[in-house]
Amino acid sequence: MNVNKAIVIGRLTRDPEVRTTPAGRTLTKFSVATSNKWKGQDGQMNEKTEFHNVIAWGKRGEVIGQYMQKGQEIYVEGRLETQSWDDKDSGKKMYRTEINLENFEFGAKAGGGSSQNNSNNAPQNQNVNATTPQNNAVVEEEIPTINLDEEQDEVKIEDVPF
Repeated sequence: MNVNKAIVIGRLTRDPEVRTTPAGRTLTKFSVATSNKWKGQDGQMNEKTEFHNVIAWGKRGEVIGQYMQKGQEIYVEGRLETQSWDDKDSGKKMYRTEINLENFEFGAKAGGGSSQNNSNNAPQNQNVNATTPQNNAVVEEEIPTINLDEEQDEVKIEDVPF
């Protein structure tokens, strides 16, 4: 049995780069940083950051290019692919391993907010007009109150709003 699966949850290191191939397919490239923290034997905290290159094709790439930006968190699932080429300057064989995206989910925004959307739905909290109820805006509800200054008699239990 063979398995080629990469799962990464991290933050974009730059804004996604969206291109169109000569054949008309959309190609989006971006990089995701992940960090690992641990306490060493000396008691000092250590941290190592890895950078993962990701390629997204078609509609998934378009959505990522439209809604994601540097610093935002993303869940990426895909397969590893290694590209090779000959360096023009040195003539050496060069290699680059990338994640070919198959699925993704939006994560927390750079400012600390979060959205729980997946690749099949555009983010609903992007460009929302907060004045319209159909966009899930919070509508203030008038809460009944008892103003004791205006009441001359005792408060009746049936007047209590809760």
